[in-house]
Amino acid sequence: MERLSGDRPVPAHLRGGVLALGNFDGFHIGHQAVVGRALERARTLGVPALVATFDPHPARLFRPDAPPFLLTSIAQRLDLFEAFGMDGAIVLPFDRTMASVSPEGFVADWLYDRIGASAVVTGQDFTFGQNRAGDTAALAGFGRSYGVGAETVEAVEAEGAIASSTRIRDYLRTGDMAAAARLLTRPFTIAGTVQHGDKLGRTIGYPTANVAIGDYLRPAYGVYAVRGHLADGRIVDGAANLGIRPQFDPPKELLEPTFFDFAGDLYGQPIAVELIEHLRPEAKFDSLDALVAQIDADCAEAKRILATR
Repeated sequence: MERLSGDRPVPAHLRGGVLALGNFDGFHIGHQAVVGRALERARTLGVPALVATFDPHPARLFRPDAPPFLLTSIAQRLDLFEAFGMDGAIVLPFDRTMASVSPEGFVADWLYDRIGASAVVTGQDFTFGQNRAGDTAALAGFGRSYGVGAETVEAVEAEGAIASSTRIRDYLRTGDMAAAARLLTRPFTIAGTVQHGDKLGRTIGYPTANVAIGDYLRPAYGVYAVRGHLADGRIVDGAANLGIRPQFDPPKELLEPTFFDFAGDLYGQPIAVELIEHLRPEAKFDSLDALVAQIDADCAEAKRILATR
């Protein structure tokens, strides 16, 4: 899959493709239905299958002080698009200039001129253009004027309700990782670079690979059974604390996985940590011995759970 920046026109060999268009944060089953329809239509027509997402998320531009809410990083999203089978992915720069473009201007300048799409597939709630004035009907109308077909995919229902990023965020905030994973079709995963910490974990027999949580939504603080994907391709099981570490002063928000039966230096390396199951909330213990005893129990429980997943 070719990864393209929206600040330059799509190359000639990818023009005329069918474009799936949306934020696609999380790339859950509803998003997969939209992208899947674009892929299916492109394969039928024998043209490139493209997907476009926005960076930053429009909500971040308009509400810069909002708490972190992302379900995927841009890099993760592109990896997911590639695994899905798309030919090209375009990251559109969502800034004040783009936000001020009229709905017709967006179709004419971006979809027709810069991307050269022959057709666009969106979800039924897609809006675009200045003040979100354009909807799917406007997209179809303006598209006809520029020879860009438009198709809308209905929302996907799962377990009695619409599959949405909002539902997934609610599940994560309450620690229901299994419900979130069913909508995502995979565990919620935090990716980052391992950083140096205070190295207290190694003194009690549990060295950790500290990762900043960054712009990801904050799931329920606490201890998790996790699965780590390392830079060298290894997959390792473990347990992790996610939160502010009330046992230590000063508090510092981190994801701190410790991996079972692992020895090695991960500092400075990228890792991805799947949060499989929330075991318990964060807690402060009266002594270091009590903390170690609880970590022993947490790791035993995590091993039991991960053996079945």
